Amino acid sequence: MQREIAIREADSGRAQAAAELIARLKRLNGEFDALLSPADDLEEQAQRYVKEALSDKSRLVLVAEKEGRPVGVLIGEVRRRAFYKPRTEGVISDFYVLPEFRRTGVGARLLAEAAKRFRALGAELLTAEFPSQNIIAVNFYRKHGFRALVNVYAAPLEAWAEHEKP
Repeated sequence: MQREIAIREADSGRAQAAAELIARLKRLNGEFDALLSPADDLEEQAQRYVKEALSDKSRLVLVAEKEGRPVGVLIGEVRRRAFYKPRTEGVISDFYVLPEFRRTGVGARLLAEAAKRFRALGAELLTAEFPSQNIIAVNFYRKHGFRALVNVYAAPLEAWAEHEKP
């Protein structure tokens, strides 16, 4: 199956398909944590997000296709690290492969292509951001040599209302 899959940089012709995969990813994230409940205008926001990413030269949008059908997407950007070395990182912010194409090498190929392209953009470190409860992502990244670097914790502000009472 690997040879049947093409990894391409997305363009305006692939923007809609990439946005649809991003919307699927965000719905999946909502299954892992209620604080990641998808917005009512999810599809519109996904289209806007992909369009903005395509117009930014520091961002990367890759699509995996089988016979012209999008089966995976990866979006990331190069960021400066003000306080740490190495000083630049390629950050994968969104990464989704259709369930029927997982465990076939598609994700590994998207990741390898992203690493190559981030290196060409000057990145020295590769990082990935995803919901901490997403065990699929945790296992995938660990398998590919990643380790946890930072944690982000969240609490709804309503939970703090009782703490504000005198």
